[in-house]
Amino acid sequence: MPNTVSTAEARKRLAEIVNKVAYGKEPIILTRRGEQIAALISMEELELLQLIEDYSDIQEAKKALEEPGENIAANEFWKKLGF
Repeated sequence: MPNTVSTAEARKRLAEIVNKVAYGKEPIILTRRGEQIAALISMEELELLQLIEDYSDIQEAKKALEEPGENIAANEFWKKLGF
């Protein structure tokens, strides 16, 4: 389980915490008044999460293309939305 640090403590120890996350690959959960509010993760973990999200988006797009109905070009879609 990741270490938990209050935001007040994180302000005092920011450099140390960033080093643990960046070089020790140790995620840190930030809390405020005992409630988990954010997490600090390494760039490698962020890149992995983004790849997973991209893969999921591609799979959803493939499913949508297989559904019956008319497909329209993206620029036509954006025009319909007023952009």
